[in-house]
Amino acid sequence: MFDLTGRTALVTGATQGIGFEIAAQLAAQGAKVFVNGVSSAAKCAAAAEKIPNAAPVCADITTAEGRDRLYAVTGDVDILVLNASVQYKRAWDEFSEAEYDAQMDCNLKSSYFLIKKYADGMKKRGFGRIVTVGSVNQYNQHPELSLYGVTKAAQLKLVQNIAPALAPFGVTVNNVAPGAINTPRNEAVLSDPDALRAVEAKIPCGRVGTPADIAPAVLLLCSEEGGYITGAELRIDGGMALK
Repeated sequence: MFDLTGRTALVTGATQGIGFEIAAQLAAQGAKVFVNGVSSAAKCAAAAEKIPNAAPVCADITTAEGRDRLYAVTGDVDILVLNASVQYKRAWDEFSEAEYDAQMDCNLKSSYFLIKKYADGMKKRGFGRIVTVGSVNQYNQHPELSLYGVTKAAQLKLVQNIAPALAPFGVTVNNVAPGAINTPRNEAVLSDPDALRAVEAKIPCGRVGTPADIAPAVLLLCSEEGGYITGAELRIDGGMALK
């Protein structure tokens, strides 16, 4: 079950956290995985070295030049996981124009253009799996994540609109929405015992999640067994969106 032998995958933002765990899970099931990051070629290489049958590809997915460079390295892939994101925490009226653009460009614009770039190859082969990684903040009203939540809600609507167009070609498009996950991005907050207790109080399951809670759902959506799931969203948040 979930055998990905012979498949090729690209995971953006895969040098740490959720993206790294997804890349590792896909590789463990036999896929060749491209590990993408933007901040450091060395960091990409170090992450890829930890994953069997993985290769690093450092490219800025927010620019047309960066996306072209990415595709030049990977070629067509069977699986595209769009995990990379930018997040700034500010009151709703304190974002600079640069911070606005950075979140929109990475979280939404790059999703659209990467799906567009890789979908043709998937259609020609009659197989493709596209998974975007959203957020519980699509639903919750966070006083400092208004723009981030907007980008993730828009990303989900993109998935829902593209999925019917690609389904006849054997290509599925889905979204997973993690809740509060213990990743480097959240390390500063979750390392504070009082802050951790406050977060856990909002989660019916009573604990903060880990990247290992997210990756199995992505694996399902990327597999042959997930071929009848498209245009869907899996919230993986311990029930946080219900509160």
